[in-house]
Amino acid sequence: MTTYLHRSEDRGHVKAGWLESFHSFSFGSWYDPKYMGVGPLRVINDDHIAAHNGFGTHPHDNMEILTCVLSGTISHKDSMGNAGDIKPGEWQLMSAGTGVRHSEINQYDDDVHLFQIWIQPNVRDAEPTYQQIKLDPNDAPNQWHLIAGPNANAPMHIRQNAEVKTAVLEAGHELTAETTQTMNYIHVIRGEVDIAGEIVKAGDALVFGDEAIVKANEDAQMIWFDLPA
Repeated sequence: MTTYLHRSEDRGHVKAGWLESFHSFSFGSWYDPKYMGVGPLRVINDDHIAAHNGFGTHPHDNMEILTCVLSGTISHKDSMGNAGDIKPGEWQLMSAGTGVRHSEINQYDDDVHLFQIWIQPNVRDAEPTYQQIKLDPNDAPNQWHLIAGPNANAPMHIRQNAEVKTAVLEAGHELTAETTQTMNYIHVIRGEVDIAGEIVKAGDALVFGDEAIVKANEDAQMIWFDLPA
């Protein structure tokens, strides 16, 4: 497959009161037909939520919704009866299935920085589920950590033939990324890495095929999506 770089400056940028968001793919009021997703990966929103604000109760269905909190604390509540905080280093996976209503509110005095990711499922109208884990890659750098996948060994189960992994890679270290499906999509959260000769900086992402060496030019953090076409 063709390797291509998705630059940070090509993301949508929306700032409206309490929310500042950078959209890797078309979302809400920001639309660009060149950026509609990669395989089943449909949304990567890099959100900054001001204190004492957030997303009120709203519905979703037939979407795998993954949230990663980088700083601050977000409070979750949903129609399945789940309620509680998601803190830095924690991940939430809500499989919306036939339908769920939820809210994500910053109840505290500090701003929240989080990533919200949507992956289209390969099973429709399943029973909604909720999963939450703590897995901070800062605690064990220079290795890939599996966050979600379709098999029993995954910390969280996703309804798609895809794996989501994360890593903190210290300057001068390297890792191998090899797809088990069809394509790789690596989004850099912070720092700078070299992937197969491409310089990928914070906010950038690279789509590539079978295998590549990821080298850290400086301390970096990444999310890796191993995706079917």
